[in-house]
Amino acid sequence: MSVNTPTTTAPLCAAPDFKPHPPKFQMPAKACDTHAHVMGPAARYNYSSARVYTPPDCLPSQYRHMLDTLGVERAVLIQPSVYGSDNAAMLDAMKADPQRLRGVAVVDPAISDAELKKMDGAGIRGVRVNIVDVKDRKPGTLPLDVLRPLAARIKPMGWHMEFLMHANEFPDLDQSFADFPVPVVLGHLGYMKGNPGTGDPGFQALLRLMLAGKAWVKLTGPYRISAQALPHADTIPYAHALIKANAAQVIWGTDWPHVMHKGQMPNDGDLTNLLLDWVPDEQQRGQVLVGNPARLYGF
Repeated sequence: MSVNTPTTTAPLCAAPDFKPHPPKFQMPAKACDTHAHVMGPAARYNYSSARVYTPPDCLPSQYRHMLDTLGVERAVLIQPSVYGSDNAAMLDAMKADPQRLRGVAVVDPAISDAELKKMDGAGIRGVRVNIVDVKDRKPGTLPLDVLRPLAARIKPMGWHMEFLMHANEFPDLDQSFADFPVPVVLGHLGYMKGNPGTGDPGFQALLRLMLAGKAWVKLTGPYRISAQALPHADTIPYAHALIKANAAQVIWGTDWPHVMHKGQMPNDGDLTNLLLDWVPDEQQRGQVLVGNPARLYGF
């Protein structure tokens, strides 16, 4: 059986809305989408047999169309879990658009220094660690004994380590990463599973880590934590708390193509409009969209 054949253990997920509309406001020059995935063509790039979902083709050309419609000039591609540590699809997309795109890769801890250096030259700026979309997940655990040596190796290149994790599963998050060799990045406003509120110990630990300048948080994927329909008003307190903790450590992303989203597929123009509620101050919004990602990703 081909690894690209859908199976009962890797269900098909819905496609994004391929007809985005512009947001209500004009994006500042050099705005950056810091969280998106490109996938396919499936006939060219093999999926991992360990994947937990099977996406439709979501191609670089379709992603560029979405960016152009939103008025976003820069972007960061994140290696999706469906490819495991085979970063070929992402690297090929970056090679075709090197000025506009940076990337965050998934690597085997045994990767050679030469390969890491090659990735750096290709525009990779970090390593992704997914402890959510994996089989046999163990909530509240991090393989720090494996990750610390890898973090030490990527530190000279100025890279970071991005975690797909639920912050509220780690009430001692700030202690766990207090002496970590590189900055850490969390997506989806901290990915607060069950939407426990800003007073949750894990979220408060994340805020302390941000205040210390050791953590970045992405304003992405509100539908992944919200108990409400668009405009996901229950995510606003999280966004405001993150900005208040350290606006210099907050970035934004579309989370395109919204993989494994079970509800009605949102239009990316509507999702982008949430920035007006999340970061109502225009100057701070410019910082989140332009200055902060330029600093983290080396644009």
